[in-house]
Amino acid sequence: MARQLDYHTLREIFTRFQTAEPEPKGELDHVNAFTLVVAVALSAQATDIGVNRATRELFRIADTPEKMLALGEEGVIEHIRTIGLYRNKAKNVIKLSRILVEDYDGVVPCSRAALESLPGVGRKTANVVLNMWWRYPAQAVDTHIFRVGNRTGICPGRDVVAVERAIEDNIPVDFQQHAHHWLILHGRYTCVARKPKCNACLIRDLCQFEDKTP
Repeated sequence: MARQLDYHTLREIFTRFQTAEPEPKGELDHVNAFTLVVAVALSAQATDIGVNRATRELFRIADTPEKMLALGEEGVIEHIRTIGLYRNKAKNVIKLSRILVEDYDGVVPCSRAALESLPGVGRKTANVVLNMWWRYPAQAVDTHIFRVGNRTGICPGRDVVAVERAIEDNIPVDFQQHAHHWLILHGRYTCVARKPKCNACLIRDLCQFEDKTP
């Protein structure tokens, strides 16, 4: 685990990220808060591209909890069977849709605790929804961010909660809104797991990773 980078280095890193991509976007297609919750829940152990392909038609016919319930579990399965763990995910989609209808009048709640109470929605999913839909600077730590944070020293931590806390505590607040998007994109396309593309890295000179690739 790299040591935590200092304030000035972090400010330079995120200034470069911001200059390269001023308004980074999540890559999951959605049309409202409900479809965002469903899409993020479906993305566990699946690619965003695969989820978008599966939900394209699903969200055309079921973009509210009520419509999803009307479609039913088997109907959901027909649309998402190309995604890993599709049966369990379909079951959770129907369960969370029922809870939203019965307990929240069909409206997606906007607190982390309420979101995490929904089947198939963990802390990461809740943070994605809070960040992308309500513009709250929640930090959704996935495998990409965990790797980048510990490899570079941007936000080191022994588990995802520690990495989340490192982002919140150390990254300047004017970068917090988009911090997890920049880190995810950096980990997905540049600081990849097996052979990071250090020769194309915006922050190569600031990164603490010792085994940089040429």
